[in-house]
Amino acid sequence: MKVSVILTTYNRPDALKKVLDGLLFQTCLPHEIMVADDGSGPETRSMLALFLENTDVKINHIWQSDKGFRAARIRNKAIAASTGDYLLLLDGDCIPEKHFIQDHMALAEPGFFFQGKRVLVNERQAVTFDHMDTLSFFRLARSAFLGGISNAHHIVRIPIFPSVQMKKLSGVRSCNMGLFREDVIAVNGFNHEFKGWGREDTEFVIRLFRYGVKRRENPFRAICYHLWHNENPRDNLARNDELLEAAAREKGYYCKSGLDSINDSDLGAG
Repeated sequence: MKVSVILTTYNRPDALKKVLDGLLFQTCLPHEIMVADDGSGPETRSMLALFLENTDVKINHIWQSDKGFRAARIRNKAIAASTGDYLLLLDGDCIPEKHFIQDHMALAEPGFFFQGKRVLVNERQAVTFDHMDTLSFFRLARSAFLGGISNAHHIVRIPIFPSVQMKKLSGVRSCNMGLFREDVIAVNGFNHEFKGWGREDTEFVIRLFRYGVKRRENPFRAICYHLWHNENPRDNLARNDELLEAAAREKGYYCKSGLDSINDSDLGAG
């Protein structure tokens, strides 16, 4: 099974580098990494230069101009340009634990998407935290004891712990999600009508549920470490809430403005 990582970012080259380092230090490497860039400046492109020459994993930089928060659209652009059978959605400030790809592949199951968990790294700790910290349980336990990370129970990896099926929408986060490409295509990907922070991932899952895809999760596998950042502006949240409520009332699963509106001119590298 070919795995494509869809890695969203915006003007955080320092965090993005840490995430890429983590993805290239996996027990099982992905087929490709698609950096889905929502309009970052030249600092990100400069940082990526050496990564784009990597020969172990193909890394592509998919960029769109900065017209505000358009995470739904840039994810779709990266998905359209990817080639994997299975897609891992990850944010550019979420460092994967070294078994992240291996766990997602083991947990992938037709008819389901997998919702991963995250450990939260606070502002002070995030400055120096990198993928090397995730390799030491002692360092992680010490950070948890000192209050440097929260959701610390996820730092324990238990491969034999069973996954569970969930029917709820709470806890849905596209910063760590695995799903089959054919299911994403079936619902037409993310809805481009969502602009500004919030709700695009919940609306996406509502349509997955309606299509018949179920949710599974496991608190002790496929974990990532979410680095602290300033809160995103909520300027358009009321409008996004309206779109989410409308999606909940509708009966269809195929959004009108999604993957099928991405054309060849959208797919150039950054």
